[in-house]
Amino acid sequence: MARLLFVGGLGRSGTTLVERLLGELPGVCALGEVVHLWQRDIRSDERCGCGERFSGCAFWTRVGEIAFGGWANVDVYRVLALQAAVERTRHIPRLASPRLPDDYRAQVQEYAGYYTAVYRAAAEVTGATVLVDSSKHSALAHCLRWSSSLDLRVAHVVRDPRGVAHSWTKVVQRPESDGESEMTRYSPGRSAMLWNAHNAAFGLLARRGVPLLRVRYEQFVADPRAGLTELADFTGLRLGESDLDFLTESHADLGVGHSAAGNPMRFRVGRIPLRRDDGWMRGLPATDRRLVGAVCAPLLRAYGYPVMVSRGSTR
Repeated sequence: MARLLFVGGLGRSGTTLVERLLGELPGVCALGEVVHLWQRDIRSDERCGCGERFSGCAFWTRVGEIAFGGWANVDVYRVLALQAAVERTRHIPRLASPRLPDDYRAQVQEYAGYYTAVYRAAAEVTGATVLVDSSKHSALAHCLRWSSSLDLRVAHVVRDPRGVAHSWTKVVQRPESDGESEMTRYSPGRSAMLWNAHNAAFGLLARRGVPLLRVRYEQFVADPRAGLTELADFTGLRLGESDLDFLTESHADLGVGHSAAGNPMRFRVGRIPLRRDDGWMRGLPATDRRLVGAVCAPLLRAYGYPVMVSRGSTR
């Protein structure tokens, strides 16, 4: 079984960027947010990162054939029922326990089994030694921990919660829905609470023995070659001299990918700029900056961020 690198963290933290750059490395297959595959792709037939409808994508068609004998054989309602039963943030304390009740453990392992089948098939189709799932959800990572056939490692992507909060207030169209829907928005207070919960949950996962590498978005964008090299080492990849030629400190050249779901950036192909987004220092009102800083203060200190930031300051 290929090694699985689960890219986790709260949305708008830079996880899609990390996934796209990883997907350019030899021996790596980036799958996007597999957690949404069941609803958005199999049922709603939204667009793959390559631009095709899911049902028309040759890559995902082949994965479905190998994994399940075709996507029509997947009981999506069963998968979604299991998701509702076991993959929720409120279930994390239970999932993180040393033992699970037999009936609950059976549900968790059945749910994780659907993902394992997808990963295994994707590895067979591509020949990859490392698979990247950027689902982000901390509860899903805790579920995957109970799979006996996964070599699981986690890249925990963290971004300053004030930048995350500012991003969650923006209106962003979902291109895969052909402009029919927008991405979810949260208030700064709500996103601060989610930032605390999800990041703390990944810390708990590390304490349960899952190999975890914390990636600070701001440092990663400042030196993407160093960040990507560290991630490659973490997953056991040995890079050649030319394997990072697609990447400089200021831009990356991206090819076509097959992300199942995720940020609209998954559709970008060609040269993209790499720069830290500090627009929140000007765009997020001072009252919201103070609110998020106060709510997230303990983890801000733990991750090396300042608790208080004034408008236009340089960190």
